[in-house]
Amino acid sequence: MNIRPEEISSIIQQEIDEFKIELEVEEVGTVIHVGDGVARVYGLNNCVYSELIEFPNGVFGMALNLEEDSVGCILFGSDTLVNEGDTVKRTGRVMSVPVGDGMLGRVVNPLGQPVDGKGDIQSDVTKPIDIKAPGVIQRRPVKEPLQTGLKSIDSMVPIGRGQRELIIGDRQTGKTALAIDTIINQKNTDVICIYVAIGQKMSTVAKVVSSLEEAGAIDYSIIVVAGASDPAPMQYIAPFSGATIGEYYRDNGKHALIIYDDLSKHAVSWRQVALILRRPPGREAYPGDVFYLHSRLLERASKLNDELGGGSLTALPIIETQAGDISAYIPTNVISITDGQIYLEANLFNSGFRPAINAGLSVSRVGGNAQIKAMKQVAGQLRLDLAQYRELEAFAKFGSDLDKATQQQLRRGQSMMELLKQDQYEPMPVEMQVVALFLGVRGYIDDIPIDQIRRFEAEFVKFMNAEGKDVLDSIKTEKEISDETSDALSKLIEEFKSTFVVK
Repeated sequence: MNIRPEEISSIIQQEIDEFKIELEVEEVGTVIHVGDGVARVYGLNNCVYSELIEFPNGVFGMALNLEEDSVGCILFGSDTLVNEGDTVKRTGRVMSVPVGDGMLGRVVNPLGQPVDGKGDIQSDVTKPIDIKAPGVIQRRPVKEPLQTGLKSIDSMVPIGRGQRELIIGDRQTGKTALAIDTIINQKNTDVICIYVAIGQKMSTVAKVVSSLEEAGAIDYSIIVVAGASDPAPMQYIAPFSGATIGEYYRDNGKHALIIYDDLSKHAVSWRQVALILRRPPGREAYPGDVFYLHSRLLERASKLNDELGGGSLTALPIIETQAGDISAYIPTNVISITDGQIYLEANLFNSGFRPAINAGLSVSRVGGNAQIKAMKQVAGQLRLDLAQYRELEAFAKFGSDLDKATQQQLRRGQSMMELLKQDQYEPMPVEMQVVALFLGVRGYIDDIPIDQIRRFEAEFVKFMNAEGKDVLDSIKTEKEISDETSDALSKLIEEFKSTFVVK
């Protein structure tokens, strides 16, 4: 075989021409301190705020403190896997989570990784967890109702799509139960639900998931979990991850509901992280930006204008109070950020009135805009009746003789309080709520013994489903009680009362 020199030279020339130097540059740093879920890194001079930092052993962190000679990072993993002197590198991307329909029916951690043992999540889209909320021009007023299925809330403290309504009360007063009822009530609607558990026991979260599964609500729900045993950085980013998952639906013209359970524990996790990062403490040792933290989170709940698709993200943050003290730092912060609050009272809860809503301290700043006309027709009188009842009840405790009109008002108030009671995980469609409240407001249960009212209502609901379908359908479609509907409903009530037997 003869090899000619010109062939060799041409091959060498070709290789030289095609040779390219690919320079891969990585900015790396060195861990100078680690502990309590926080690492301080030297050498990442061009690092940006909330950038994802890669540590050894598969641990990731997020840059929070950008100081002159070091970067303070929170760690999303065990800090025992990171040691002083370890080399870390920038990823060039900010903290993001996967979003999309692949998340539906799943339980994930704040990083968007599944924790329910059902395999990987199919999602091609990721979004940053901390983004700017829509401006005023991009929004429209809150007008569409978001029904909770609870008579006492939909009638007196209505919630609209795009609103931020605070659920506040002591522990064990039914805050989570109220939120779960609202999720269950979104069945057969176009609302996607996200439940964010922050600092909860995993057994409590498992109970919530099983309740949603039993009610057939898990298919349109997404559960984001940062449990009590998870490090503070995971609890800190959990609500932001949940908000990003909800914003995907809002920005695509759909409707989403997000529940933050609860922001008291979120504030505590942020306080822990901030103190370890040596940020100066303020009132109750919370860092000065804790108000900004929650305001920028809750501001992301909004109703977009028609040009942007008209989607909405409704937020129900939960705050746990200590001994009913709503004047503490975090409760007052979140009250001032939200569009009203549902105050759940321990005394009412313990006396058997559930949901234990205090109608005096609870308020919705959207009000009647978030109600259908039929609900306004019956609920307007309801608040007045309860307000009069509460005032008269105080006088009645003195045991003085009361005139007949006062006794009648007290009796009406007691009847309405009994009628507003509702069992857990049994939300009621809005047309049935209207019919049930019609019973009380129009005085049809004034002559029914107090201890029989719940049974009267339950049997009347069955009667209406069997005999009053036309009336229910009319309220549902027309969204108001016309004179014809009112007359037909009155006849049905009289017919039912004639067959009801007091036990």
